[in-house]
Amino acid sequence: MTRRSNGLIGIWAEAQRDRQRQQELRQRALVQEQRERERQQRAAEREAARLDRERRAAYRQGREAEARRRTEELQARVAALEGLLGAGCAAPGFTTGRLAEPEALEPFGPGHLGQPTLMPDPGRYGLGRRAQYEADLRAAQAAEAQRQHQLAAYRRQYDQWAQARLAQVRQHNAGVAELVGALRAGDPDAVVEYFSAALYASTALPDEFPHQISAAYDPGARQLVLEWELPGFDVVPEVKAVRYMPTADQEKETALPVTRRRALYRDVLAQCVLLAVRELFAADEYGALESVVLNGFVDDHDPATGRRARLVLAAVTVDRTTFGRLHLEQVSAPECLTDALGGRLSARPDQRTAVRPERTPDEVGRGVVSHGGGADDGPDLFEMDPVAFEALVAELFRARGMQAVMTTRSNDGGVDVEALDPDPISGGRIIVQVKRYRRTVPPTAVRDLFGTVQGAGANKGVLVTTSGFGPGSYAFANGKPLTLVSGEELVGLLAQHGLRGRLGPGQTPRAPRTEPPADHNVLGMSWSGRVALDVCALVCKGARVLSDDHFVFYNNPRTPDGTVRAAEPLPRSGDRAALRVAFDALPAAADRLVLAAAIDPEVNPEADLSLFTDARIRLSDAAGAELGQLEVSDGRPGETALVLGSFRKRSGGNWDFVVGGKGYTGGLEALVQEYGIEVA
Repeated sequence: MTRRSNGLIGIWAEAQRDRQRQQELRQRALVQEQRERERQQRAAEREAARLDRERRAAYRQGREAEARRRTEELQARVAALEGLLGAGCAAPGFTTGRLAEPEALEPFGPGHLGQPTLMPDPGRYGLGRRAQYEADLRAAQAAEAQRQHQLAAYRRQYDQWAQARLAQVRQHNAGVAELVGALRAGDPDAVVEYFSAALYASTALPDEFPHQISAAYDPGARQLVLEWELPGFDVVPEVKAVRYMPTADQEKETALPVTRRRALYRDVLAQCVLLAVRELFAADEYGALESVVLNGFVDDHDPATGRRARLVLAAVTVDRTTFGRLHLEQVSAPECLTDALGGRLSARPDQRTAVRPERTPDEVGRGVVSHGGGADDGPDLFEMDPVAFEALVAELFRARGMQAVMTTRSNDGGVDVEALDPDPISGGRIIVQVKRYRRTVPPTAVRDLFGTVQGAGANKGVLVTTSGFGPGSYAFANGKPLTLVSGEELVGLLAQHGLRGRLGPGQTPRAPRTEPPADHNVLGMSWSGRVALDVCALVCKGARVLSDDHFVFYNNPRTPDGTVRAAEPLPRSGDRAALRVAFDALPAAADRLVLAAAIDPEVNPEADLSLFTDARIRLSDAAGAELGQLEVSDGRPGETALVLGSFRKRSGGNWDFVVGGKGYTGGLEALVQEYGIEVA
């Protein structure tokens, strides 16, 4: 028979068992907590691995899509070259009717000035608010009077423009009628002027092809003799396809076979000659042409002498009847040119092997008219009368579908031309300033234009010059409603819209200095957030660095020529890093200066760019005077390197800034590998 102990020993034993149970419970809780932590860690690792796989897959898909896009572009380019003749034959022929301009002018569009000011409703004013109503009424009446005054002034400007424009159109059309009369009569000068202009303005050939032409007319034989510039060998792409190689993380280009490229180039030249002849006969409304003599040339270095020369690669003499029997859409262009028409086509045009030319314009013995590429491409913009130059710029805006009037000289307030863009979304009032400079436009002129735009309440400001702009000007204009048009761009726009103008006596002026008299600029970098960064630069041609030595970072503080180098931030600037750049002296092959930032792995090895905020680049001249500030993208979590932006070389030697924003999770190594630097 057992006996339950109720004494001290029993109490002690029960307490021991309680402590044991509590200890076991705590131990089980600790084990459970440890297991839960391990489970959460495994889940986090699986999630991180999944996100990493997704990022890698998205990156790979993006690179593969870019490779496919490039391949499609190359294939489309080759297909377009192969189908030049068919596409050109489908284009409408040039006629004298295209020379005339319609007399219908754009209707007067007052915009917001056409909306009357809303007068206050007395019914909305309660007792005791009579004085407030009268004050509001006076203010509304004053605003309405101001609106009507501005509307009347703008109407007068429009009527002035419309009257001048109508007179100009009628004068132009009278000249066209005179030309048509002379063309009907077989006047040699009129024939040459008309047909050379018809070929120069042809839409049958791509815009990027050269359009240089020299022509003369033999009235006795009713024969047009001309020299027509053909595209160079580089018109045929070197690459056939692009494929992304994920193991090497780079694109592999497959070259277009050399034999295929040569054959395609020869075919393109034959197509160009046939299209030119077709355009001339199609434009002949009055039977002025019995035959055409065409010498197709390239302006290149003669392989025999090494000197620049016109090398004739194709030549043909063809009469109207013979050409009319052809079905151009179905012919093989080289065989048609050489066999059916008896012309000559270089066997190796890629090596600039010339053929014997036919009759040349100089042999005709009459005046030769030229279009494109020569010194006769319109008036010299540097030598034009200032008022005539402003009138030409105003005409350019009208040709772009806007209303434009010149301001009066006495009180223009810094405005040379006022334009109104009728586009309901992007349009509005535009202030235009015209600077006929030979040296770089200073940034102060751009600042003055911005002040004028703000003071006038305009939507946009445009500064047009015959020279160029420096980085300071582009930096100030960045993010503001300002457009800067350099001399090279102006000449291109004039030609695009059928207007004429050139820079200097038949030659492009030397590229202007960027910010005279300074010989370099300082790019200061600042940002918020307690994160240490390496700021670096890559001197590139396109998307490839010129060499490893042209990558400036903490282990390579300068390029071999010293044009880009690391520098101390300017005193009292607040900048945290700086680079010194001599834009004028950058290598001739360079067309891009890429700026980047990456986490300093020694100072912040675990950090990312989520702390990289409120960043900007301060552009200063050599003396430390600030020229402008460039905003750049903030960093993102997970990224450890970022392309801040790039200065890109524009026509005429100017450098413009383009904001970046592409981030990299692999740090600086991943970034520079994309620009062609091999990382050991």
